Amino acid sequence: MPATALRRAAPPAHPVPLTGRARLVPLGVGLLVLVLYSWWSLLQWHRWEVPSWDLAIFTQLARSYAAGDGPIVHIKGHGANLLGDHFHPVLVLLGPVYALFPSALTLLVVQDVLVAISAGALTGFAVRALGTGPGAALGLAYGLSFGLQAAVAVQFHEVAFALPLLVLALGCLLERRWTAAALWAAPIVFVKEDPGVTVAVLGLVLAWRAHREADGERRPVVLGFALSAWGAAWSLLAVTVVLPALSRDGRFAYADRLDLAAAAADPVGALVSLVVPGQKALTWLTVLAVGAVVVVRSPLALVALPTLIWRMLSPNHGYWGTGWHYSAVLMPIVLVALLDAVLRLRGGRLSRPAHAAPALALVVALLLVPGRPLADLVDPAAYRPDPRADAKAAVVAAVPEGASVATDLTLLHHLVPRAQVHWVGSEGDPAPEYVVIDRHGAAWGGDPPVDVADWARQRYGTGYIEMRDEEHLVVVRRRG
Repeated sequence: MPATALRRAAPPAHPVPLTGRARLVPLGVGLLVLVLYSWWSLLQWHRWEVPSWDLAIFTQLARSYAAGDGPIVHIKGHGANLLGDHFHPVLVLLGPVYALFPSALTLLVVQDVLVAISAGALTGFAVRALGTGPGAALGLAYGLSFGLQAAVAVQFHEVAFALPLLVLALGCLLERRWTAAALWAAPIVFVKEDPGVTVAVLGLVLAWRAHREADGERRPVVLGFALSAWGAAWSLLAVTVVLPALSRDGRFAYADRLDLAAAAADPVGALVSLVVPGQKALTWLTVLAVGAVVVVRSPLALVALPTLIWRMLSPNHGYWGTGWHYSAVLMPIVLVALLDAVLRLRGGRLSRPAHAAPALALVVALLLVPGRPLADLVDPAAYRPDPRADAKAAVVAAVPEGASVATDLTLLHHLVPRAQVHWVGSEGDPAPEYVVIDRHGAAWGGDPPVDVADWARQRYGTGYIEMRDEEHLVVVRRRG
């Protein structure tokens, strides 16, 4: 497509602010997304669900920041610096919020708010470019997308902060507001160590678009290359310097999750491994379906490649599928790229499928809802309370404020705000004042300890006495 055609397809460089009813559409979509995900998070909290230890880790981090103690998270090992595990300085923002509302539930609500803000922002860009109907459809397709649902279901992760930043950066790039795009993209490097590579690719796309669409102006092109260098430099610095320096063993803990040297030595095998086994191919196809297929006509789709490639090249099969939070950052990229593709295809031979693409994306999102978290909202079984809820609450209350406690998964989230919590599986932790064990918990794998006091004595080298044993929830206290 000639550069002149590209300029005709793109939104104006200084978009007219939304007025009247059009202004209410992004607000309505954002509020709807906030209600749906907050509702689901509260329902999950009511059921005492614990998908993993991650929420407890981030809650302890927020508590530590709120107290002015830095990124110390004892759940990862006594005195462990969480900035030696992943590079996420943006999470210091959790400290003030947690100080006002000291609960693990606070982090779930923060994540829901960030998702809703990103949905409202994306809808705003889409409404300005396409009108209220298609814009609302595109915003809802994003808000209901499988990647966001999966991220909310596995509870809080740092990637939630990348969502509004990505939407705003890509949306401004689409509207040829080059400086604004770069400024929104730049902080993404402080979300985690790998999004810096995403920012690097985004910078290259910005430079290319500016070269074609900025009427010969060089400054946006230079800005794009500078953004690319910024992103690549922060990822490299985080992985090779910051994380090893702050980790307990002097190395990047996840270095074994991706072997770039092996991929370079066997490029054909690496290429095949991007789609084999079938779980990987299914993820590619699902992402493509979210973008109504026409997403491939947008260069913005290239920004999704770093995340997809490192996931598929990793030997860790947990990265390959559509579950967990790993696809969350793909959703803003794919849906804004879809918007760009629609604008590019209007007026051409593919104008009709382009016109239908926002509605098709919404249909795909709705078809993927069954079996995913939001489907719980209309399932009566999902509203049944945890039969052990009273016993769990009593155990949490039995641990005194400020006490040190080692525990497994079941009550980890709920104990963090009131106690100094350690993980029972960590080696080298000091003997805690209390040990809380769920014999029915998912953390044990094999047979849980029958005599918890004796198990704690053997593990920590000091005596313990049993305080309570109810509904297979056991609390023991250190002697003396």
